[in-house]
Amino acid sequence: MSTLAEYVDGLPNICGAEATVRKHAGSRADAYRSAGGIDFSRVKSAAAIALHMQQPLIPAGGGDLRTAELISNLKYMMDNQNIGDNHNAPVFQWCYKRMGEFIPQLVGEGKQPRVMLEYTGCLLHGLRNMGANDVIDALKKITCDPAYSKCVEWLGCPWSHAVAPSTPVQDFRLHVIAWQHHFAAMFGLEALERVKGFSPSEMALPNHPDVAYEFVKTLRDCGFQWVLVQEHTVELETGHGLQNKHIPHRLVVTNSKGETASIIAIIKTQGSDTKLVAQMQPWYEAKGLSRCELAGKQIPPLVTQIADGENGGVMMNEFPPKFIEVVHASSHGDTPLMNGSEYLEHLYALGIEEKDFPVCQPLFHHRIWLQMDRGEGPEKLAKAIEEIRAHDHRFHMEGGSWTGNISWVRGYDNVIGPMERASSLFNEKVLKNNVPTTDPRFRNALFHLLVSQTSCYRYWGAGTLDRLRARNLPPLHRNSRTIFLKFNALARRAFHQPAA
Repeated sequence: MSTLAEYVDGLPNICGAEATVRKHAGSRADAYRSAGGIDFSRVKSAAAIALHMQQPLIPAGGGDLRTAELISNLKYMMDNQNIGDNHNAPVFQWCYKRMGEFIPQLVGEGKQPRVMLEYTGCLLHGLRNMGANDVIDALKKITCDPAYSKCVEWLGCPWSHAVAPSTPVQDFRLHVIAWQHHFAAMFGLEALERVKGFSPSEMALPNHPDVAYEFVKTLRDCGFQWVLVQEHTVELETGHGLQNKHIPHRLVVTNSKGETASIIAIIKTQGSDTKLVAQMQPWYEAKGLSRCELAGKQIPPLVTQIADGENGGVMMNEFPPKFIEVVHASSHGDTPLMNGSEYLEHLYALGIEEKDFPVCQPLFHHRIWLQMDRGEGPEKLAKAIEEIRAHDHRFHMEGGSWTGNISWVRGYDNVIGPMERASSLFNEKVLKNNVPTTDPRFRNALFHLLVSQTSCYRYWGAGTLDRLRARNLPPLHRNSRTIFLKFNALARRAFHQPAA
């Protein structure tokens, strides 16, 4: 099997081998079930946990932001441990590594650990760039060694933690493909064959029909078989909430032209709270559940949660002993820990198919399709949205995420504006001119474009300095502006365009 170089011309390998990546992405059938050692016929319920890991890249590699190298925020913390809570930097770094220690330990004890991992590309690049090779090596061990890879499922994600509802759809696709490139270059194409699930940044699901359609189509075109979805961001076709949130659903979206795309959705319940994962709440909830019926078969329900894997004292300190305790208690029992694809593969082995899952759709789609017919076009859709919004202040097309009180659109003009201008420039100078993805200029421009769309610049960039310090981040709105200016300059210089 061919391999991809991890770095090309000093940048992470994020483009240039699209055909190879697409061929291998998510292609391994029965990647987990046969190797996992779980007797599904004895399972009455199961629990799944996922750990989300992210650190933004910031222009802090030097005193002048205009010329500073882009470095990991973790390195900034490491180099400035006397500022705020930056003394936590070594603990953060250990959090990125520690599953590489826990999994071999527990497997060696005869246990059945399970965990889903979601590391952004900018974090992986940042770790490598700052010399944290021990972290990468530990992750490689549990990703590539068959003794441990059956316990660990990687989830795909946007390369630099871009939020789907407010990222241009063509750029979001670039993020997804870039992450697949980078992951395959770091861990191998065989490992990419086992990446079947996708974790959206901030659990943000677009609910504008045209954007939601492109989101799902991107995932399916890139080989993903399922997506992690927050329960409050979807509805049944009737407009009501989900009736059984512990079984997989089929997320079906139709755009204003009448085109339809679908993908399996595994439902994450409740809101965002690291304590839910840190204290292994999903497993304790699962213990109180029993088998239910789906397509004429009795199946175990799956309780699923995701949380930051490093952020906050509870996750940093309480998760390790609790995870190990629950793995000991759940192994070889009737309520095991399972990963998403492993659970789905067991359902398939029972004869259950994707079409058997109940249908859900993004929030408020029921309202829209009552107002207009599918296929009446974008102008009719825009009119319908405005008419509904005029009569219901709760109605919106800004997407949904782990919390209902944060918009990924409103209040972020100072960040989204430059981001959209960078996107437009990339489209004009690179995509429309059909610059090959193997061209070093393409990779350099793409790298800066993706970095400029990191959601951290939105989430924390518009906040107060106190909030920024609480998150251990410098003022990121300046970083976003600086990265845009860097992108603007390099794009015009590289592609020989005069300044506006």
